[in-house]
Amino acid sequence: MSPVKKPKLAVWKFASCSGCQLSLLDVEEALLEIAGAVHIANFPEASRAVVRGPYDLSLVEGSVTTPHDAERIHKVRRQSKFLVTIGACATAGGIQALRNFSNIEEYTRIVYAHPEYIKTLNKSTPIREHVKVDFELRGCPVDKMQLVEVLSAFLNNRKPNIRSHSVCMECKIKGNPCVTVVNGTPCLGPVTHAGCGSICPSFNRGCYGCFGPKEHPNRHSMSRVLTEIGLSNPEIVRSYRNFNAAAGPFRKESEYHED
Repeated sequence: MSPVKKPKLAVWKFASCSGCQLSLLDVEEALLEIAGAVHIANFPEASRAVVRGPYDLSLVEGSVTTPHDAERIHKVRRQSKFLVTIGACATAGGIQALRNFSNIEEYTRIVYAHPEYIKTLNKSTPIREHVKVDFELRGCPVDKMQLVEVLSAFLNNRKPNIRSHSVCMECKIKGNPCVTVVNGTPCLGPVTHAGCGSICPSFNRGCYGCFGPKEHPNRHSMSRVLTEIGLSNPEIVRSYRNFNAAAGPFRKESEYHED
């Protein structure tokens, strides 16, 4: 009797800090179960070994910032039955998408002694702008247990059970007082996708929007609240231009408040 063939799992790195890959390594005992259920074919943070495709599931970390990566992501897509993007870089362009609001040629001239050797794109873009994506898992970094849920879902042919409400709902579930109402602290919780467990508000800090905009965020009302508690237009712009600066609703709202 031939052994059961395990599904192939590949993890790919593009422009990123590798933090989302480390989230997978950080699931501890669950990682042993994952390793036993799949054949890990490619995982830069865990091994230099690379097994040739095709792959049943590819996890893609990082944004596309170079012409080479713009070509490479198409190769990954062709080899993958399912492709899931993980983290703010892969789903929204990441912190490096701040380049999208500046002149990249000017910065390369300032930073590099020989900018003519630098091959880069003017923008940092999410993976979905280049290829079809089957699911996006947000966060900077992603929540490790949400990542396990996504792996389990795709390997068992079901839809991932990932909540789509806001960080405000997480605060209500935990019984946190609203830091904006109580202290006048700027907080993007009302427009930010849940997933972090409301870490910052739990420590009396405002949400920084690490998990990106929730579905259909009321961004104008959010900005009106920020204005009422004393933020200037430049401060509102900086609030939205963080880990998910290029995410559609955050980008549009930051541009609306630019002087």
